[in-house]
Amino acid sequence: MPDVLAAVDLGSNSFHMVVARYSHGQLVIIDRLREMVRLAAGVAENGRIDKDVAARALACLQRFGQRLHDMHADSVRVVGTNALRLAHKKQAFLERAREALGHPIEIIAGMEEARLIYSGVAHTMPTEPGKRLVADIGGGSTELIIGEGLNPLELESLQMGCVSWSERFFRDGKISAKRFERARLAARLELEPVQAEFRRRGWDNCAGSSGTVRAIGEAIRSLDPNSLTITAQGITRAIEYCIDAGHTRELTLEPITEDRRPVFPGGLAILAEIFSVLDIKEMRMAEGAMREGLLYDMLGRYRREDARERTVRAMQQRYHVDTAQAERIEATAVNFLEQTREAWKLEEPLANLALRWAARLHEIGLDVSHSGYHRHGAYLLENGDMPGFPREEQRLLARVVGAHRRKLALEGVEELVPPWDRSALYLMVLLRLAVLLHRGRSSTALPAIELSATARSLEVRFPPGWLREHPLTSADLQQEVDYLRMSGFRLRVFSGR
Repeated sequence: MPDVLAAVDLGSNSFHMVVARYSHGQLVIIDRLREMVRLAAGVAENGRIDKDVAARALACLQRFGQRLHDMHADSVRVVGTNALRLAHKKQAFLERAREALGHPIEIIAGMEEARLIYSGVAHTMPTEPGKRLVADIGGGSTELIIGEGLNPLELESLQMGCVSWSERFFRDGKISAKRFERARLAARLELEPVQAEFRRRGWDNCAGSSGTVRAIGEAIRSLDPNSLTITAQGITRAIEYCIDAGHTRELTLEPITEDRRPVFPGGLAILAEIFSVLDIKEMRMAEGAMREGLLYDMLGRYRREDARERTVRAMQQRYHVDTAQAERIEATAVNFLEQTREAWKLEEPLANLALRWAARLHEIGLDVSHSGYHRHGAYLLENGDMPGFPREEQRLLARVVGAHRRKLALEGVEELVPPWDRSALYLMVLLRLAVLLHRGRSSTALPAIELSATARSLEVRFPPGWLREHPLTSADLQQEVDYLRMSGFRLRVFSGR
């Protein structure tokens, strides 16, 4: 178990870092950093990241990286949310961000963001009976979750946030009743599809997490010191205060800091509609948020409670995977990885995990259709909700599974984040060989097979006479030589020494 863990949240409004020490079975927070970067405002309509905003973000990440280095963090996770989900042609930025921070960046889907937010809130609030509603208004998206205990039951991620709504309805800083009504109507339309299901499930208590809700709650308390929680009445009072101010620069309440002022009205309009549409009576402010959820998720991985493992098992069941066959292929693929790891520089832990998961899930497409099932499997992996998996890990799995048979498909590999834009090919080759050798679905063990690798080639050596006794496998291997040659990769097959 690592001593020091760190979570970095590259939000659409602010970048956060929280560092914790694991001591006596508990996480103890030892440092927090936050910088307002407002990344969402720097993603243009064409999806490109503005140069000035990118420079501001990278400078912040260099400072975070220095602190991580100084604190000797043993385990670090860095995640990007809505702004990076929407950005196009972000590879160069992600590579520079990785260099600045010293750690790779995972871009997570909205539903995964919601799961982590709920985990952060549930682990840091007192345990209460019944169900809890959690609302988190970020810079570019809003997450709503109903859960019980530590388990989320209903997850939603909506395309509205304090930065995007403030840019859309209060861009020049002017605040009026008419602008608030337009912002609220737009938020109501976003909430409409989830209203019925959330109200049907119901909840016993409600919490709001992250900076937007906290700033609103503290502003309400400044206006009325007796307001210990956020209520619809308190929100109405905050809206009246903003309208009377007339401009974001006139929002002088102490909790509305200078960097918060430009995005405060957008977040307030969204929270007002969440209260109205879901008929919330009161909301308490939670201490935890997504970054705390990340820390507990990391802790779970070390305790063998990895959410990704649970997701893989659930997908195997849902898509009726032949688990005995999957286990045979997994064992062979991992054996091949051990023999090629050094030559192909596959030392990162994700190489082993991704190959294992791909082996376990490579046949999920059979539940759709046998014809082209590798492509169906890739689609399910890339587009499904997979709790615990960042978008980039889903994409890597999809590429490997989509290339495990027939002609080697390398489309989209160059879009993977480094080092997987180069290394995914090797995982594909290893999985292809393992699948090929177990094509007969026999429980009979394979013989000892030796592999020797170079950058663009692989030699596979079988015991003397084995290939002659297995002519179908021999023919499949010759076909595989041709398939790989078409992609510029050389496979050589030998029998005996």
